[in-house]
Amino acid sequence: MAHGDTIGGFEKTPGWLDWYEGPSTPTFRLPAGAVDAHCHVFGPGVEFPYAPERKYTPCDASAQQLFSLRDHLGFERNVIVQATCHGADNRALLDALRRSGGRARGVATVRRDVTEDELKELHAAGVRGVRFNFVKRLVDRPPTESLEEIVAKIAPLGWHVVIYFEAEDLPELYDFFSNIPTDVVVDHMGRPDVTKSPDGPEFALFLQFMRGNANVWTKVSCPERLSVTGPRALPEDVARSQRLAYTDVVPFARRVVEEFPDRVLWGTDWPHPNLKDHMPDDGLLVDYIPQIATTPELQRKLLVDNPHRLYWRD
Repeated sequence: MAHGDTIGGFEKTPGWLDWYEGPSTPTFRLPAGAVDAHCHVFGPGVEFPYAPERKYTPCDASAQQLFSLRDHLGFERNVIVQATCHGADNRALLDALRRSGGRARGVATVRRDVTEDELKELHAAGVRGVRFNFVKRLVDRPPTESLEEIVAKIAPLGWHVVIYFEAEDLPELYDFFSNIPTDVVVDHMGRPDVTKSPDGPEFALFLQFMRGNANVWTKVSCPERLSVTGPRALPEDVARSQRLAYTDVVPFARRVVEEFPDRVLWGTDWPHPNLKDHMPDDGLLVDYIPQIATTPELQRKLLVDNPHRLYWRD
């Protein structure tokens, strides 16, 4: 979808891929109560300016556009995660939560000097977690001491911590992550290298991390971000007729879903920031789900029971 290079006074990052307009209708019918547990809103920049310290400038992607996608795909609820392009200015996130009529929860970004009153305001709007980003190309990594201060402030609210990192960084961060006292949600399985074996030592370390920490959950989302083969790894006629895509990620995600069925979440990642080679069809992403959660029971845990338990328990 082309939105123009300058929106709301902000010039998009050169080569930015805009979200896909007119997604297909999934053939997989989502269970009642399904939650898109990882998505974002961007701006609109004219109303909610992008952060001066951002590493990228996206196209606008409004709350109303997100909710229209929710309805088209068949989800009932969303978990909206603060985008790094907004930094710790959560106004766009809060606006989306308030517009949702209780059908969305949020994950915010806060700084170490966040006040108790500010946290109460976020909680009242529907925020239930904070996100720590450790991907160097997206953010400047904060010192762990400041993150520990933030955790101490949000723990009394019953919030959890979302962590985003890449597989190669897990050895360095393993002990820090293991000592976080709240529930912890890992974005996108810690971004495994799917050109390697799911039986190899790198992914084994991630599985060990989850086995050793009963408070750790993970999102088995973003196959379009992890895949090397892309949306059509099979002959075109087979892939299209069976709605199969991103098949090189399936062995990793299926293993996690089957071993940790009560600690997995899934989301579209709309509007798919910082993709470089293609913009996914969100309907096709929904049709990826039964490849990794292969029974109705696993699908219900992944899409309904788990996100409701984590985000709507109060």
